[in-house]
Amino acid sequence: MQTILGAGGVIGLELAKALKNYTSEIRCAGRTPKKVNDSDQLFTADLTKREDVFNAVKGSEVVYLTVGLAYKTRVWQEQWPPLMQHVIDACVEHGARMVFFDNVYAIGGDNVKHITENSPISPTSKKGEVRATVDRMILDNIAAGRLNAIIARSADFYGVGNNMLLIEVVYKNLIKNKTAQWLFTAKTKHSFTYTPDAGLATAILGNTPDAFNQVWNLPTDPNSLTGAEWIALFAGEMGKAGKYQVIPAWMVKSISLFVPMFAELYEMRYQFDRDYFLDSSKFEKRFGFVPTKYEDGVKAIVEKLR
Repeated sequence: MQTILGAGGVIGLELAKALKNYTSEIRCAGRTPKKVNDSDQLFTADLTKREDVFNAVKGSEVVYLTVGLAYKTRVWQEQWPPLMQHVIDACVEHGARMVFFDNVYAIGGDNVKHITENSPISPTSKKGEVRATVDRMILDNIAAGRLNAIIARSADFYGVGNNMLLIEVVYKNLIKNKTAQWLFTAKTKHSFTYTPDAGLATAILGNTPDAFNQVWNLPTDPNSLTGAEWIALFAGEMGKAGKYQVIPAWMVKSISLFVPMFAELYEMRYQFDRDYFLDSSKFEKRFGFVPTKYEDGVKAIVEKLR
């Protein structure tokens, strides 16, 4: 049995699609789990509750943690550490291997200019401090020999779904013939990981025994684009004018007084005011994997949404 904790989200769905290549025994656990494959087993659970986590993990060989909590610092501070402890304890008790689908928030400042698996844990934001805490929990348990686990890190991801930057500020504006938007500056490069690649790569890792007890960056096109280039790519594929508006840091901070989401984004400006590049060469070389080119990913997204 392979179990996805947080199966109702975008990554959980992509992961379930990919896991069918390895097993017909897939358990999809979460508040609103969705069946992707006919043989999927749905398991409704509140994963913030220890008992629900243990019940979901029981009988699993591999457990994938793809939970996406509300994008609020306070929620992350309150819920991520205990949730992670519950998952680690459940995997230890039931002898399951664990794959944590992570972001790169634990890496901060100029370290985002070239993120490898060896980049130091160096948070420069409150949300980054939370991710650093849960990463260290996994790494400490690996070092102690208690847990077999993988930290699989993704850049900001793009694909078909809500709450993704490129969809929210670029696609949704352009489709309405409005001006696209970008945060802080459109002149710096920014890596994005394609969700189908992320799901497939996570499944590959979970089914490769010698990949465990390591950090892996998930496959991401190395040909980074600036914000302006991302907007031009979408506009060209959609047949729209590529006009855009940059929302500078001072404006994000001002708007944050009235729009809570902007307050959450302001502390993450270090990911936009300098180049942000995820290097996935380790994964590509190990598995002979070629990440989807940005041009092909955007084309597929636009076609599907159309």
